[in-house]
Amino acid sequence: MTDTRPAEPAVPRAPDTGAAGAVQAGDLPRWNLADLYKGTGDPAVEADLAWAQERAVAFSAAYKGRLAELPGEDLGKAIQEYEEIGERLGRIMSFAGLKFAENMEDGASARFQQSMQERVTDISTLTLFFTLELNRIDDARLEAQKTESAALSRYAPWLRDLRAFRPYQLSDELEQALHERHVTGAAAWNRLFEETLAGMRFPVDGEDLTLSGALNKLNEPDRELRMRAAKAVGKGLGDNIKLFSLTYNTLVKDKAIDDKSRGYKRPVSYRNLANQVEDEVVDALVTAVRESFPKLSHRYYALKARWFGVDRLEYWDRNAPLPEAADRKYTWDEARDTVLTAYGGFAPDMADIARRFFDRRWIDAPPTAGKDSGAFAHPTVPSAHPYILMNFHGRARDVMTLAHELGHGVHQVLAAPQGNLLADTPLTLAETASVFGEMLTFRAMLAAETDPARRRVMLAGKVEDMVNTVVRQVAFHMFETKVHAERARGELSPERLGEIWLEVQSESLGPAFHFDAEYQHYWAYISHFVHVPFYVYAYAFGDCLVNSLYDVFQGGHPGFQAKYLDMLRAGGTLRHKELLAPFGLDASDPDFWHRGLSMLSGFVDELEREL
Repeated sequence: MTDTRPAEPAVPRAPDTGAAGAVQAGDLPRWNLADLYKGTGDPAVEADLAWAQERAVAFSAAYKGRLAELPGEDLGKAIQEYEEIGERLGRIMSFAGLKFAENMEDGASARFQQSMQERVTDISTLTLFFTLELNRIDDARLEAQKTESAALSRYAPWLRDLRAFRPYQLSDELEQALHERHVTGAAAWNRLFEETLAGMRFPVDGEDLTLSGALNKLNEPDRELRMRAAKAVGKGLGDNIKLFSLTYNTLVKDKAIDDKSRGYKRPVSYRNLANQVEDEVVDALVTAVRESFPKLSHRYYALKARWFGVDRLEYWDRNAPLPEAADRKYTWDEARDTVLTAYGGFAPDMADIARRFFDRRWIDAPPTAGKDSGAFAHPTVPSAHPYILMNFHGRARDVMTLAHELGHGVHQVLAAPQGNLLADTPLTLAETASVFGEMLTFRAMLAAETDPARRRVMLAGKVEDMVNTVVRQVAFHMFETKVHAERARGELSPERLGEIWLEVQSESLGPAFHFDAEYQHYWAYISHFVHVPFYVYAYAFGDCLVNSLYDVFQGGHPGFQAKYLDMLRAGGTLRHKELLAPFGLDASDPDFWHRGLSMLSGFVDELEREL
């Protein structure tokens, strides 16, 4: 993060669907978190907290009120010390968050995470002055300090991004109050949301399923089973909709208060600034995708309805396998080898890095009770390594999820040498490597398939994944935009939230769908709305960006692989215009988005020809 708001949690991949169980949890790898700490009772946790507390007190005493007068070399040293304290605290919070994600129903893990959040917040309050004071240094004075020190100049990208928030910075007293309030405010509501969702069970055919397990049934070939699972999810969410609505209303209002006090013009403005992307670029993306609904999702789902032999699809048919699809299952070893082969075919270095995740137990794969229902790659801190969480059920979509999260993981490993302050990328660019990894894996799987019917099924599956990543996430963005706008006029009822949800789903998915009443509650399990407002457009941004990149790659762009890996190594040091320039791409050009969307449209064209 580049401003004074608390760090955000690792956010799962869009929790759209999964697949039916094909493997036993005991056959799948569990991660080894000992590279961070041996357990919640590890004495190293208390030792690191004590170290950070002592360093933070000394840091405040040494530098508070003095930054503008420091020579450049001393200011560079101060940033290094700030980075070291932040990394130690980041290690603690990474471990606490990963332990909680293992089993959100475990009270001990939940209490440990809350305790660590409170103690880390107290310690980080001691260093809060640092970024606030850095932003008060006069531009000319800071430039003079940078010319005096190579160490300080190294942090120029971080200072650039930090100072982008200068117009929205409050007084030190208010910033401290907001910082300390976080643990009893937004963080507490987030915890309530996660624990509630993790503890819910959805009865399907005599079995009480977790949310992940119930959503996985929506990929089953049995239409009646899909219906029963879908209605169970809708009822379960509906039974808790008042709690979810209160949680969401409170967090939206909390954000509005913060935005107003800081002076952000639009609810999305903070996210765009944090993503280092201009408002007009995001608006152009959303407009391009929205205008493409008819030729993308509407056209594809009309084809799918014809495949199913119905006039209209039910909402539980959205991700259903095609009638001719074989119920292909993948073992964990097959999934691993598929992804590593695809990565190695593009660049051996990528496969070598990805292999570490398997060999060194950096992946937690089994779907277990209480576990986070989505998937994510958590970078932790540069002195350690990333970890991947997913729920592997053995279908092609799970192979794609593995490819996606390994893309994140490879990116995080390559960027780690930039250090704790410079390794992170904005959300829009963070999705680049993950979606590119998916595309490499899909292309490799498609090329290896010789059966025409199976190729058609694979192509349809890829179209659905891309629709979920581009169309569906932009629809989510539209939902958030409408909710935040209406919340400014007062609290939204559960019924109104459901109405907005159905409006955007109808517009984005098209006339091929029928939605039953319980579907109005489905907005309530999208964790992105709660954890990271306006995150979701980053998926569409990343997908369209990758489609354009892949088009350049297919065109035989010289030195593409080396330039691509350099882009990942840059971490957060470069912005999107600088990163894309070597490939001849510019995200501010409206044609850029249409170029990315044309790949998806081309896949639909191909399916229409084969029908």
